[in-house]
Amino acid sequence: MGSKTIQKEENPKIEGKIKELLDHLEKETCIKIRLEVEDKIEKYQLSETEIETVIKEVIKDYKKALVEAGEAVGIVAAQSVGEPGTQMTLRTFHYAGVAELNVTLGLPRLIEIVDARKNPSTPTMTIYLDEEHNNEEKKAKEVAKKLEMITVERVASNVEIDIATYQINIKLDEKLLKDREVTFEEVAEKVRGKMGKEKVQANPEKFMITIDLEGKTFGEMQKLLEKIEKIHVKGAKDINRIVIQKDLNKGEWVLHTEGTNLPEVLRTPGVDYTRTTTNNIHEIASTLGIEAARNAIMREAMHVLEEQGLNVDIRHIMLIADLMTYTGEIRQIGRHGISGEKESVLARAGFEVTVKHLLEASIAGHIDELKGITENVIVGQIVPVGTGTVELLQIPTFSKKPKE
Repeated sequence: MGSKTIQKEENPKIEGKIKELLDHLEKETCIKIRLEVEDKIEKYQLSETEIETVIKEVIKDYKKALVEAGEAVGIVAAQSVGEPGTQMTLRTFHYAGVAELNVTLGLPRLIEIVDARKNPSTPTMTIYLDEEHNNEEKKAKEVAKKLEMITVERVASNVEIDIATYQINIKLDEKLLKDREVTFEEVAEKVRGKMGKEKVQANPEKFMITIDLEGKTFGEMQKLLEKIEKIHVKGAKDINRIVIQKDLNKGEWVLHTEGTNLPEVLRTPGVDYTRTTTNNIHEIASTLGIEAARNAIMREAMHVLEEQGLNVDIRHIMLIADLMTYTGEIRQIGRHGISGEKESVLARAGFEVTVKHLLEASIAGHIDELKGITENVIVGQIVPVGTGTVELLQIPTFSKKPKE
């Protein structure tokens, strides 16, 4: 948008006015509509007055097209997602060549999303790499080594309790240490940090770490053994395994993980933080904010439906995502979330635990205004949807009797 549009106008201030109008159009609609209008303005060489009229009409038509007044959008969305949901399979996707790495899909995943579960059953990340690292497998492996969580048991050939001496002996594997780029001293330092310096003896020549547990019972020693095996030495916490695969469509190497740690991964050199994603929506909300979480809910739900070959309009998913996030926190669609927070007593009672809601409301003396759909269906009144949103009043007119 520039000089071509205002060539017919002599006043130089018009350019600023047109920009102002177009900014207002973008604010009220979206960038795509603004660009379309800009093209038309340039094509037909419109004057300022014509541009103002066009923009007013576009905004008016856009707002009218959003949704019909009185449309039961919630019911339509519920039906549009619920019906295809009955055709979903209960299956899990396995990454080729790695039996341990899998991702929950289908109906269980859709339930996880709308229930706003804190931890997905199979947490996973798709990590894209920057241009320097995504062309060669060797460079992709370098980033993977930085990220994969290394624990004591992963670099040890043997971790055992010696009953005779009341000690735990950790025998580190020289080959595993080299492969995972971890030094003996790094492991020893982490163990000292957890167990205390005075209890830990390190022998670098024999690759042996000994922990003194005198005075502990066998049960306590067993618990400590499990704790020692899980001591975090290197890498991003909770990223347990990484699979490196080539994306044939984009021609680049991508990392798929078991476990998620979005803040740590985004800080890692070599990672393209603009495209990297996780299936843990709560982690996205705490790292990138509620708007990113809303987009994640939409993306995850659409991915589950499309993967099953089901065609659902994204606007239904957008409505669900908006409903789950508009308060600034992620809420589930259930009795502990949106349905349980409705003002109407009958609507809450109609969803789940009926007696509890009615009893509590009667004790507290709550009044139901009967403003929603559910409560009006229960009492048998016209629901405030569609034609039910309009009240008609007839004002009779009396005409004088004709003179005889």
